[in-house]
Amino acid sequence: MTPTRTAESFALLEEITATAGLPSAGASPIRLAENDLWRLPGQIVVRIARAGQDGASAREVAVARWLLQHRVPAVRPIAMDQPIVVGGRSATFWEELPPHKAGRESDLAPLLRQLHELPKPPFAIGEMDPFIRIRYRLIEARVIAETDRSWLLGQLDELGEAWSNLPEGRPSCVIHGDAWGGNCAVTAEGAVLLDFERASLGRPEWDLTSTAVAVDTFGSLSRESYKRFCDAYGYDVMAWPGYPVLRAIRELRLVTFALQVANDTSETAEQAQYRLACIRGTRGPRPWGWTAVG
Repeated sequence: MTPTRTAESFALLEEITATAGLPSAGASPIRLAENDLWRLPGQIVVRIARAGQDGASAREVAVARWLLQHRVPAVRPIAMDQPIVVGGRSATFWEELPPHKAGRESDLAPLLRQLHELPKPPFAIGEMDPFIRIRYRLIEARVIAETDRSWLLGQLDELGEAWSNLPEGRPSCVIHGDAWGGNCAVTAEGAVLLDFERASLGRPEWDLTSTAVAVDTFGSLSRESYKRFCDAYGYDVMAWPGYPVLRAIRELRLVTFALQVANDTSETAEQAQYRLACIRGTRGPRPWGWTAVG
C-alpha cells in the first residue's frame, strides 16, 4: 500500500472520528482495500466504505444487530447512530474482536446454516445481486487491454443471462453475500461472522460457492477440508446443476476485484493478468492456484 493511499485514508478517518466525537490519535490501519479498516484506541474498528455505499453500510449495521438478537454469533456494532457520512464516504463503528484466529471452513459452515434458517428480517434488506460493481470495475480498470475489457463485458452479459435461467435450488433466504473464510473469525468463545455489506435475500448456494471455489479455482482448500465443510452445513453445492454458473460469476468477480486493486497497487497487476488469462482459457484446467490480493 502506497504512503499516499494510507495518508489519504487517514485524513478521511480524522474527519470521520471528529464528526463521531472519537479520537483518531494512535489509529492504525488494518486493511485498505475494497473498504478501509482502521483500529482506534478503545478497541473500536472503523470501516470506511467506498463512495455511494451509504445504503449498504446502514444495512450491515442493521443485519449485525438483528443477528445478535437471534443469537447468531456476529461482530458487534458500537451503540451509536450510524453510519456517519463524510466526504461522500460512509463509516461504521464496531467493537474490536478479542484475540482471534481466522476461521476454518468447518467453523464457517454452522454459522451459515444458522443464518440460512432464519426468518426474513423486519426491515428491508434487498435482493442479492451477484454482479454488483463488476461493470464499474471493468470500466475503471487501467491495467488491461481494450480487447480484454470487451471480452470481460461480454462475459458479464452472458453470465447475467445464465443467472436469470438457473435451475431450481434451495429456498431463498437471508444470505451473507460474501461468505469466505476471511469473514469468519474464531475467538476463545467460538466462531463469529463478520462483514455484512452484501447481506440480502437470495440463493443460499451463493454463500456455499465461496468455499467451493477455494477448492475448484484457487486450489487452496483440500477435498478433505471441503467435505468437512459440506458435512457441517449438510449440503454440497458442487452437486447442484447450477453450480458452474455461480462458480463462473464468482471467478469474474475475483478477476475484476484484482483489477480494481491493481489500479492502486501495481504489484497486483501480475495476479490480475494471470486470473484473466485463466478464465480466458490459456492457463489449463482448474485449479489455477490464484493468490489473495488486497
